[in-house]
Amino acid sequence: MPKYYEFKVAGYYLYFTSFCTVECMHVHASDRKLTESGSAKFFVKDNGDTVLQNRGVLNDREILKIQQFIKDNYKDMYIRWAKYSNNGFYEK
Repeated sequence: MPKYYEFKVAGYYLYFTSFCTVECMHVHASDRKLTESGSAKFFVKDNGDTVLQNRGVLNDREILKIQQFIKDNYKDMYIRWAKYSNNGFYEK
């Protein structure tokens, strides 16, 4: 299960699963179990903006921190994503 980074952002790991690569780029956020169940899911646009599909257990403050982190780092994150998937950004 690839993590975008080994550290947590707002208390959550940012990752994707091998099942995720059939969709466009997105980011799951989970604090312990790196599974889709209970995690937040952010679809990433080509400008770094995100669309929240599922908030999981995250509160509004955590969501905003993660969205800002993704906005600031989406190009680097996309390089990691592209190693596993040919699918691009959301709405492309």
